[in-house]
Amino acid sequence: MSAVLDRGELEKSPLADLHLLANELGVDGFRRLRKDDLIDAILAGQDAAPPAEEAPQDEDEETERKSRRGRRGGRGRGRARTEEGSTDEDAGEQPEPREEPRAGDRTAEGEVELLANGSGFIRLNPPEPTDDDVYISAAQVKRCELVTGDRVSGPVRAARRSERFPSLIRVDTINGRPADEVAEGTRFDDLPAAFPSERIELGSEDPTLKAIEWLTPFGKGSRVVIAGAPRAGKTEALRRLAGALTSREGLEVSLVLAGVRPEETPEWPLEPTAALSFGASPDAQAQVVEQAIEQGRRVAARGGDAVVLVDTLEALPPSAARRALAAARNIVDGGSLTVIATAPAPFGGETTVVALDASLTALGRFPALALEGSGVLRAELLVGDAGAEAITKARAEALSD
Repeated sequence: MSAVLDRGELEKSPLADLHLLANELGVDGFRRLRKDDLIDAILAGQDAAPPAEEAPQDEDEETERKSRRGRRGGRGRGRARTEEGSTDEDAGEQPEPREEPRAGDRTAEGEVELLANGSGFIRLNPPEPTDDDVYISAAQVKRCELVTGDRVSGPVRAARRSERFPSLIRVDTINGRPADEVAEGTRFDDLPAAFPSERIELGSEDPTLKAIEWLTPFGKGSRVVIAGAPRAGKTEALRRLAGALTSREGLEVSLVLAGVRPEETPEWPLEPTAALSFGASPDAQAQVVEQAIEQGRRVAARGGDAVVLVDTLEALPPSAARRALAAARNIVDGGSLTVIATAPAPFGGETTVVALDASLTALGRFPALALEGSGVLRAELLVGDAGAEAITKARAEALSD
């Protein structure tokens, strides 16, 4: 950037132009900053190097082919499908925000599906891919903070030369609202929260899941820890939950495996967004968990219902584990972020604790609940007064034995 930026001129600039400058300077999280803080960040970073050049479509499509081996839960489910792209280095570049569509350009509307490398597609007939789907560059995804499942619209240019897909020129609307209005929305941490009141029904005949659903229920926005000693069945319980949750409509389910055995990864019913073995450092494990939580926060802030599954919080620094759990919330008149994680013991602040008994699990072939260590905060909001009384009675009987 050749010219020195002036605060006075920046203060007169519209927010969209400031966002563009911040993106070019590589300012992290610029869309969450208030205007004064954003200007400070731009001035501080004006001498920084610009972001790396956008990858062409063919690289993005190869990433999609390699990284998606199965279906993911909710609206972000993947498909094992190869979509050949372009060798044109200009593919998917984001024009200036004020650029008008040219003659022959059309407008597209559909559902966003992100790829592992940060770019994505507008799926015109979700969840199945089609040859008419529209490519979204990683710069556009970052600029508009798009998440899988967002419904967007905007002008589209035709594919160039050897490109297979048309490309989005700009994002005009996100979930029916102007893109600028969405970008200027209230920060996630400032959104009002309430206790979970809508139970997530599992609808399974699996004995472990039936016990969880009726004795340790959880809802949209719950903080759930599955706790127990080694070999109590924590991972197996979460794996069974994952299978049930991915079949529920309207939930954006993601999975993070942190500090797990590599050979266990293929056993999960959905593809993890990240999988680190127990050999990875605690900081690396914390980073992948935080990335998944941030994605879930963005879904919830847009009015969606996100569920993040984490196996396990055991090796994370305690502060990182607490941050991950604390992010879960039921937003008043809005979306929700539910976090369900395994750990040796509760951290505090959970709304639902699912305690497992290693000795009972050893007697059977499925994870068994230990009611004396389990609990649900404000259970009456999820299952009514009668259901809450039944849970209290069952727990009292277990403690008296």
